[in-house]
Amino acid sequence: MPPRDAPDYKARVPSPGERLVALLRAEPPDRAAIAALFDGLPHAERVAAMTALSGPRLQARLYGSVAGAPPVTLADLVPLDAPPLREVIFHGKNSLPAFTLFQKRFCRPPRRSDELWGYNHQALAWLTGPGYFVVHEEGGRGSAIDYREVPPEHPPGWPEVKPNDRGLSRFVYGGMVDYMRRVARDVFIGSAHRGGKETGNYFVLCREG
Repeated sequence: MPPRDAPDYKARVPSPGERLVALLRAEPPDRAAIAALFDGLPHAERVAAMTALSGPRLQARLYGSVAGAPPVTLADLVPLDAPPLREVIFHGKNSLPAFTLFQKRFCRPPRRSDELWGYNHQALAWLTGPGYFVVHEEGGRGSAIDYREVPPEHPPGWPEVKPNDRGLSRFVYGGMVDYMRRVARDVFIGSAHRGGKETGNYFVLCREG
């Protein structure tokens, strides 16, 4: 290996994912530095950084590190001026052992301004169902993705709306509510709850675009 001061020596630059993991392993994680990292990356690199967060430990640290962030509003997820039924896509990475990549697709309904509609776009939808949900703001907790309620209709191109309390869907989505926290301008993290209790499962979302 050439010496560091050799003209052709190039130090290896850590990837965005490695930089994010290092920030999360610090004591304590620096919320502002994490937000600055995400906000300073182009979309593809934001998604790459997000997908480096494998397993529940790192995602739990991220969720805890942003506890003091302002509550997530519906407008943070889908802009107020978005046309009704126009989808907004978020790429996702969950903390499960397998099938960890997915998308959450949101839209504004045609007749109400106090909720969003959405579903989970993922490879196992044929087995688990589309995982439809309705998003409400819950006071100081901000936006909550509620699988106990499904939309009455859907945008063109979305799958048929199905309830989450039947078939295999009830084991994946039944009775679940995800509480969201802001990480950066276009990045959010959610924690799954059932019966008012945390399940220990998390997911990170990055808005497309």
